[in-house]
Amino acid sequence: MTTTDWPLLRTYSGRRLRRIALPLGGIGTGTVSLGGRGNLRDWEIVNRPAKGFHPGTAFFAIRTESPDGTVTTRAAEGPLDLSEYEGAHGSAAQSHGLPRFREATFGTAYPFGRLQLHDDDVPVEVDLEAFNPFVPTDVDASSWPVAVLRFVVTNRSDQPLTVSLAGSLQNFIGRDGSTDVASDNYNMTATGECDPSGLRVDGVLLRSRGVDQVAEQYGSIALGVIDSQDLSLRTRWADRTWGDSLLDFWDDFSADGRLDERTSESATPIASVADRRTIEAGATERFTFLLGWHFPNRRAWEKPDIVGNHYTTMVDDAWTAICRFAPQLDVLERRTVAFVEDFLGSDLPDQVKEAALFNLSTLRTQTVFRTPDGRFFGWEGCSDHEGSCFGSCTHVWNYEQATPFLFGEIARSLREVEFGHATNDQGLMSFRVGLPLATSAQDWQVAAADGQLGSLVKLYRDWRLSGDDEMLRSLWPAARRALEFCWIACGWDADRDGVMEGCQHNTMDVEYYGPNPQMQSWYLAALRACEEMATYLGVGDLADECRRMFEYGSAWMDEHLFNGEYYRHEIRPPASADDVAPGLRERMGAADPTKPVLQLGDGCLVDQLVGQHLARLTQLGSLHDTDHVVTTLRSILKHNGRSGFFGHFNHMRSYVLGDESAVLMCSYPRGNRPERPFPYFSEVMTGFEHILAVGLISEGLVDEGLKVIADIRARYDGERRNPFDEAECGHHYARAMASWAAVIALTGFDYDGRSGVMRFAPQVAGSRHFWSTGDAFGTVDLAEGILHVREGSLRLTSIEVADRRPVDVPAGVVSAGSAVKL
Repeated sequence: MTTTDWPLLRTYSGRRLRRIALPLGGIGTGTVSLGGRGNLRDWEIVNRPAKGFHPGTAFFAIRTESPDGTVTTRAAEGPLDLSEYEGAHGSAAQSHGLPRFREATFGTAYPFGRLQLHDDDVPVEVDLEAFNPFVPTDVDASSWPVAVLRFVVTNRSDQPLTVSLAGSLQNFIGRDGSTDVASDNYNMTATGECDPSGLRVDGVLLRSRGVDQVAEQYGSIALGVIDSQDLSLRTRWADRTWGDSLLDFWDDFSADGRLDERTSESATPIASVADRRTIEAGATERFTFLLGWHFPNRRAWEKPDIVGNHYTTMVDDAWTAICRFAPQLDVLERRTVAFVEDFLGSDLPDQVKEAALFNLSTLRTQTVFRTPDGRFFGWEGCSDHEGSCFGSCTHVWNYEQATPFLFGEIARSLREVEFGHATNDQGLMSFRVGLPLATSAQDWQVAAADGQLGSLVKLYRDWRLSGDDEMLRSLWPAARRALEFCWIACGWDADRDGVMEGCQHNTMDVEYYGPNPQMQSWYLAALRACEEMATYLGVGDLADECRRMFEYGSAWMDEHLFNGEYYRHEIRPPASADDVAPGLRERMGAADPTKPVLQLGDGCLVDQLVGQHLARLTQLGSLHDTDHVVTTLRSILKHNGRSGFFGHFNHMRSYVLGDESAVLMCSYPRGNRPERPFPYFSEVMTGFEHILAVGLISEGLVDEGLKVIADIRARYDGERRNPFDEAECGHHYARAMASWAAVIALTGFDYDGRSGVMRFAPQVAGSRHFWSTGDAFGTVDLAEGILHVREGSLRLTSIEVADRRPVDVPAGVVSAGSAVKL
């Protein structure tokens, strides 16, 4: 197997390796993470999050032997961090007693992770290259339940060396970090040619006879090596006391670089696979291992019903998965490299590239999954051992902008579920969708104001990007009901004046009572989106009504909520609980709506103009007075921005500490803070910061927006926090994928799939830009006047660049590999 040079964006070393955990796995398959020193950590492949979980044995080792018989044997990992030195019985690190390399550096541009190992006492340099294919527009190519672990070994001596690489893994089927039902597990030799070209994969398949076949923890795992030269393996380690099972393995491997079989009665036997090769002086060999998995019994959120996994319908077990994957590895790797090179080659600031690219890893974690019918679902994030906040929560998933622009199929799946299943006959959209869909989709029966309104904006966005009239027409009846739900008696806008006065449950997990900028901004964006969709569908009376309410509501907000610096919340309690329509209140807000606590009030909120920011991305125009918008954005930075948190009081969760810089959720610069404001007012959360940055950039405050993003990424530096895990209510939080929107805002990119018109209005210096529609992506070089299509296809009739004359393109479909002259 050959390798393509990988593009890298960031390099970490020393203490900044400490928190690194790069998820390896496909969309909806779960992951195992590559740690900063090369350890495999957080084995989250068994249908649930599992932070800190690892098999009792899981490591790779390398042995070298020179012609004079000098042997070195090391774990293929860097040194332990000082934080791993102490435990009740010495070091608590996994495989702590193994000798390892003295030096390690970790280079990455997601999804690639490259660990470089060096030790003066070892005559080889070792690079561990780990990844899983990630090809925007191609969900299937990006959804393999496989981790590629390629050890690139270079002989830096002046004589040939015999080099062996061995991977060892305990059969932990039945264990998932929370539950242990392991019983009668067994390992078997697996081998075979994988395609007509003769490519071989040899290794072991880990299975179980004792775990119930309908248990979540039931499945299979495979470890194989591609095109081995001198293969040896064990399906079992010896059963010995006092740690001597490991001693026996180490002695056996160190003796000649090969492995001999052992017998074992263990219910969770350890398997090892080794490949031995001769490497000439100065030469390089690549040992490519594949780790695969197959766990079919995913449960329905927090219920016992089995809904299954899409990825497990494609193959019978883990060995079949890696055998089908192996022949495609070269092509999928080249396609992944091409995407990352295109993206990194664009003239965007590094902090924007890092934030956008690294947060894509969330799509590969247990935050998301796909059911066998291909539908896509997401938790809000991952707690350590279970999903955090179920139901593809509409108000959280409102913020992310990665799926619509990179995987349109996924985004449209979310819209189909929201409108086709979660919206009832009255127009109430359950903001958490239940599973199974056929029986439980609408079980939640609470509507979130921002979630429901944002879903209307997203429907418009996704229809516009795709040009999919069939999707719009099929979902429009439910979308219209969802809009008209705003106007029910005792609802959000019962008097239909374009102002949200009613009880509004929202992403702060409470209800706001009375007009407030956050919900009002979403409402105005939804009214504009529905006006556009209704006009297109010939529903003129509704379009006119949306325009009327939009104009009044926009003017009212500027006149009544803007206080000269920012927009405030006018608290209006209902006369009684009976004046709140059913389905508008959730149990986490004020117990007595007539005396509402947990309100925003006169606070300066970080995302008070969220609807405006999404309107810019979707070409819906200005929702508010533009001078007020700019003033408000500056006020948010002035009042909520902090450089150093030593003096900051926070009674809730801390995602920023010490000398770090960030933007608070809310401040009360004019006093009048409610005794009990909404719960998260004193916190910092990256998803809200990202959407603020997008708003700043969209309104021309580019430097200010870039600083917000830079401050976020400085906090996720590998030492303090994992660069691939922007947390909120859980790890790998969906809202943080708002970071992709900065790419759209800075390039001024727009694509209208209905008309085939593509536009660029860059806000950064340079001429090279990355673009993506969800169904196609590529690059444009404005200096050379060439637009390239890398993957996918799109209708393209015209390309418009700011300050230039439009360029007409012959109408038709432009496909991958095409180049269009501007």
